[in-house]
Amino acid sequence: MTAEYLIPLTFAVFLVALLYSSVGHAGASGYIAVMSLFGLAPAVIKPTALTLNIVVAVIGTWQFWRAGHFSWRLFWPFALLSVPLAFVGGYINLPTHVFKILVGIVLLFSAVYFFVQAPRNDKAQEPSSAIAIPIGAGLGLLSGLTGTGGGIFLTPLMLFMRWATVKRTAAVSALFILVNSIAGLAGNVSSTRNFPAFALVLVAAVILGGGVGSYLGSRRFEPVVIKRLLALVLLIAGCKLILT
Repeated sequence: MTAEYLIPLTFAVFLVALLYSSVGHAGASGYIAVMSLFGLAPAVIKPTALTLNIVVAVIGTWQFWRAGHFSWRLFWPFALLSVPLAFVGGYINLPTHVFKILVGIVLLFSAVYFFVQAPRNDKAQEPSSAIAIPIGAGLGLLSGLTGTGGGIFLTPLMLFMRWATVKRTAAVSALFILVNSIAGLAGNVSSTRNFPAFALVLVAAVILGGGVGSYLGSRRFEPVVIKRLLALVLLIAGCKLILT
């Protein structure tokens, strides 16, 4: 990848990390949207998105763990089958047209998520293992196939079903994204025997953008405006993938 191409891509990923972190999100769908708009191939998008997921999820997991919001009892049923199936999803390389349609649907779902505000409940009833385990399995497979980590689905589901409070949901989702992204990346590298070296440059952009966005988001940015802007980007990218 030439510098003329890498520089604007790195800036775009930095901007996505800044905007997502300012509203408390990791940004997996945003990174995929940006790489799709730049015309990158699915073989490059998936491992790169999973790598960026790992970096951001490590930071989020550590922060929520230290703050005491994480619940192992709530986490493990979702993760039990999601991790091996995320590996399987990462190992599978879908045909380009199938990948574009599937990821396009994921991005459109993400756009809707930013437009619709989930209920902010203070009381919650945790789901039974019989419900959480199969849901986690499906999300794990989807996360590996698309490179999203699965959090974009788990977070709204837990909030709408009132399975956890907002902060506990964020804590569980952060670790869910982390373990599934690691498994998905391992599966992808095992299958392709290849890793895009430029992803390491984007990691630096994500760390910097996430740090700046977290700071500004807690002090200056208006969350509603940022969410609408992110939804617009996801909508454009999702339509582009499905229609082209």
